[in-house]
Amino acid sequence: MIRTLIVTTNGRLETDASLTRLNDPDIDRYWVDFNQPTEAEILQLETFFHFHPLAIEDSVKTLERPKLDYYDQFFFIATHAIEKGHLDKHEIDMFLGDNFIVTFHKKATTEINNVWQRIENTADREQRWDEYYIVYEILDKMVDNYFPLLYEIEDHLNKIDENTDEEPMQVLMEQLFDTRKDLLNIRQTINPMRDLLYRMLNSTHLPGVHERREYFADIHDHLLKLTDMIQSNREMTADIRDSHLSVNSFQQNRTMMVLTVITVIFSPLTFIAGVYGMNFQYMPELTWDYGYFIILGLMLIVGAGLFIWFRKKGWFD
Repeated sequence: MIRTLIVTTNGRLETDASLTRLNDPDIDRYWVDFNQPTEAEILQLETFFHFHPLAIEDSVKTLERPKLDYYDQFFFIATHAIEKGHLDKHEIDMFLGDNFIVTFHKKATTEINNVWQRIENTADREQRWDEYYIVYEILDKMVDNYFPLLYEIEDHLNKIDENTDEEPMQVLMEQLFDTRKDLLNIRQTINPMRDLLYRMLNSTHLPGVHERREYFADIHDHLLKLTDMIQSNREMTADIRDSHLSVNSFQQNRTMMVLTVITVIFSPLTFIAGVYGMNFQYMPELTWDYGYFIILGLMLIVGAGLFIWFRKKGWFD
């Protein structure tokens, strides 16, 4: 679907006009949105707008890394959006000219829909928006949608750390590594977006960005904050992992210690029982009247003595 927003030279707003209307002399500026376009509509990027083939290819083909390219009559900006509720990212491309902006996206996006509706609802009162205003609004809402995802991950990490549900260690480790994978996916989106904003702020070819420098700088600051949050969360996952592994190692060591104590206590008892379990005929102790009870008492004394000695050494603390 292709939709249009047009502002005429006398400040009147028109919506859903045909593309041929864009060539009329009374057009001051316009926004064309390619929302989940068909193959026939995609051809309009070349046949009607005459955009560079490389820019069109970047829009149509695979998911492109966030970038800014300069062409003779327009600028091309590729960005990544992440919808709330999941981590699947999709591309939003913008073709930016002197008095126009063309947005292109293969999936419906809340960021563009919100900006579109806002302009439609406020255009009757104020017609001062331009292409850079639209770029700012889209980027701002796009970055704002990153924060809930990281807040949700932080809450999940706190839940894993506290383990109030008493989940087994294996389940916690699986959740922890899944969370690290999610953080990696988000970082692969946010870091290129941060670099894109930095390049836009320092570009000499985008006068509209310099006119609204404080606004675009605010988006860049948010991306820096998001980068710090991702790094902090990744460090937190490493700390939780090391903590759980340390606890698990400590528990294993305690178990091995108890088993070692039991083995050491029973070793001399096994030796004594083994000696007197041999079937030799001439063993003087076998003829004693109280030999059986004496050997049992000896075994009891040896076992109790070893137990008391290990307890004084602190092996049972």
